[in-house]
Amino acid sequence: MTKTDAPRKLIAENRRARFDYFLETFFEAGLALTGSEVKSLRNGRANIAESYAAVEGDEIMLVNADIPPYAQAGPHFNHEPRRHRKLLLKRKEIDKLIGAVQRDGRTIIPIKLFWNDRGLAKLEVALAKGKKEHDKREATAERDWQRAKARLMKDHG
Repeated sequence: MTKTDAPRKLIAENRRARFDYFLETFFEAGLALTGSEVKSLRNGRANIAESYAAVEGDEIMLVNADIPPYAQAGPHFNHEPRRHRKLLLKRKEIDKLIGAVQRDGRTIIPIKLFWNDRGLAKLEVALAKGKKEHDKREATAERDWQRAKARLMKDHG
């Protein structure tokens, strides 16, 4: 799924992403953060549930991710909680994502925010295609059927 399967400490996860989108290609991106944002993330406080990545010029920015202010930073050194944050990707990856968004109408959705094995904040993003209402109903029905089947196998297996 990602480039490395090293141990990672999860900070935040977008659990609705798999329900609302067909996730196609996954990328691991770095984030350009300020010091108070890193401190706030170290406290484990972040929300990426309503966020998405947008193309701004020849860069990709994380929009609407909520990293609350760090309490000990004070008013002068703190950050804006929902500011746009630059995603750090390789140029080939950026070009691939920009092309898919502009040509195919795909969306870039953040999946997980985590610390990698070197202690750097990373964001797993996916190239996604939106699900229609009937696709969501099918996914819910399939999930319910798998749960019922597992229950039957446990009881009668």
